[in-house]
Amino acid sequence: MAKDNDTAEFGFFLIGISNYPEWRDTFFTMLLITYLCTLLGNGLIIFLILFDPHLHTPMYFFLSNLSFLDLCYGTASMPQALVHCFSIHPYLSYSQCFTQMSVSLALATAECLLLAVMAYDRVVAISNPLHYSMVMNGPVCLWLAVSLWGISVVLSAMLVLSLRLRFCGAKVINHFVCEILSLLKLACSDTSVNELMILITGIFTLLLPFGFVLLSYVRIAAAVLRIRSSQGKFKAFSTCGSHLTVVTIFYGTTISMYIKPQSKSSPDQDKFISVFYGALTPMLNPLIYSLRNKDVKGAMRKVMAKMA
Repeated sequence: MAKDNDTAEFGFFLIGISNYPEWRDTFFTMLLITYLCTLLGNGLIIFLILFDPHLHTPMYFFLSNLSFLDLCYGTASMPQALVHCFSIHPYLSYSQCFTQMSVSLALATAECLLLAVMAYDRVVAISNPLHYSMVMNGPVCLWLAVSLWGISVVLSAMLVLSLRLRFCGAKVINHFVCEILSLLKLACSDTSVNELMILITGIFTLLLPFGFVLLSYVRIAAAVLRIRSSQGKFKAFSTCGSHLTVVTIFYGTTISMYIKPQSKSSPDQDKFISVFYGALTPMLNPLIYSLRNKDVKGAMRKVMAKMA
C-alpha cells in the first residue's frame, strides 16, 4: 500500500464513538460483554473439542476452526475499540493500521469460505450418510481447511498490496478500526480500480459462498422433510434455522457493505453495521453451532466430573 511521508510519520486518527458521546458508556459496556463472551464461548469450544475424543469428527474439526477464527477476529479489533472508547484522539500508526486491516480482511474472508465448507459437510452428512466417512475423511478435511486459509491470505494480500492511495489533509478515519473502505473514502487519489477489485473479490468470497450455503440448506430441508418423526423434524428445523440466522447476519451485513457502489454508502451507517459481523457473530457462533449440541454438553459434563 503506497504511503506519503506524512502518513508514514503520523498515521491516522479514528473517530470511533466520539461523535456520539452520549452512547459512549453504553457502547463500551456492550462491547466489553460481547468480547468476554466471545473469548469464553469460543475458548470453551476449542478446549472441549481437543479434550473429548468423541468430538474428533469432521463437523467438530470445522467448528474448532470457526471458534479459533472468531477468537482471532474478535481480538484483532475489539480490544482496540474498547481502549479508544474513552480516548480523546484515538490514534493508529501507519504500520498498526496496515497490519490490522490485513489481518481483519484475511480472517473475514476465511470465515466466509469456512461457513460454506461447513454447509457442504452437513449436506454430505445428511444426504449421503453411508458414504460420509469416505467423502469427509481426515486428509480431505485438512486439505479443505488449509485451502480456505491459504485462499484467504492470498486474496487479502492482493487487496491490500494493490492499494495505491495518497492522503491529503486531515487523516481521520470515520470508523472504530482501520478498515479498507474507510481508507478509500479518505484517499484523495483515484480509487476506482481498488473499488472494482473489492467488488470482484466480494462476489467470489461473499455472494458465491452465501448462495452455496442457501442451496445447501435447501437440500438439508428437503432431507429433513423426509423424517417421519414430527419431533425430529422440529429439532432439525430449529437447529438449521438457528444456523441460517447467524449465517444471514454475517453474510447479509458484509454484503450490504462491500457489494454496493461506495458513493451510496454512509460512513456512520457502515461502521455500526460492521459491529454485527465483527462483534456479534463471533459471540453467537459458539452458542448457535455448538453449546446447545448434546455431544458438546456431554463433553462439558465429563470435564466438570473430572474437575469435581
